[in-house]
Amino acid sequence: MSQAKLNELLSIMERLRAPGGCPWDREQSKESIVPFIIEEAYEVVAAIDARSPDNLKEELGDLLFQIIFICQLAREEGSFTMEEVMEGSIEKMVRRHPHVFGDVKAETSQEVLKNWAEIKKTEKAGRNDVEQGCLSGIPDQLPALLRAHKVSGKAARVGFDWNDVEGAFGKVEEEIGEFRAALKEHDGAAMEEEFGDILFTLVNVGRFAGINPENALRKTVGKFIRRFHYVEDELKKKGEELSSASPEEMELLWKEAKEHERK
Repeated sequence: MSQAKLNELLSIMERLRAPGGCPWDREQSKESIVPFIIEEAYEVVAAIDARSPDNLKEELGDLLFQIIFICQLAREEGSFTMEEVMEGSIEKMVRRHPHVFGDVKAETSQEVLKNWAEIKKTEKAGRNDVEQGCLSGIPDQLPALLRAHKVSGKAARVGFDWNDVEGAFGKVEEEIGEFRAALKEHDGAAMEEEFGDILFTLVNVGRFAGINPENALRKTVGKFIRRFHYVEDELKKKGEELSSASPEEMELLWKEAKEHERK
């Protein structure tokens, strides 16, 4: 981004917040625009999944504007400016990539991640405003699957892990057995707990395979919706509704939807 374009965006945001600007923008606070930040971030992800460069360009612009909005609010209250945000990011990226900007050796991505974790730990040790635990610093607001992935990954980097994926698979089987037992007892609280344990252990199985569970489930949900709509549309072509179609007919159309995706 050129400095001129960045300055233009900053000037637009300042004008929107100024007296005589946009009434809606003038009413907002950092807390009130949180839903919009989350929404725009997910729309960026959707554009990436759709492999649409035009949509991605637009959504990245929308997300960038939310960042500028936050910076304008912070500047108004005297907290920080956009320039300070960029300076902090530059300093952090240089500091956390000593294998690029310094004399540290890191030949593999695993070595990079290990160094990154050590650097973050050192940074936190000098601060009084953050928790110091190994698993601290993971936002509560993250989607649960993504948070589980980050928690298990951090624990694994300090040695709290199975030796291989087979150990994780064994734990999945154990947790399924415990869930079945809770199910037989009709114990709602225990069922919820054991089901959560199954999901958390599956996250670890995926981690061994290099799979981000949030991405995997998001794509599977999208795939289900596409196939479901195919079934629905094909039934409508025949003058039928989902409620009146037989399970066998829907299963046949579901298989057609899968074949249609492969073409």
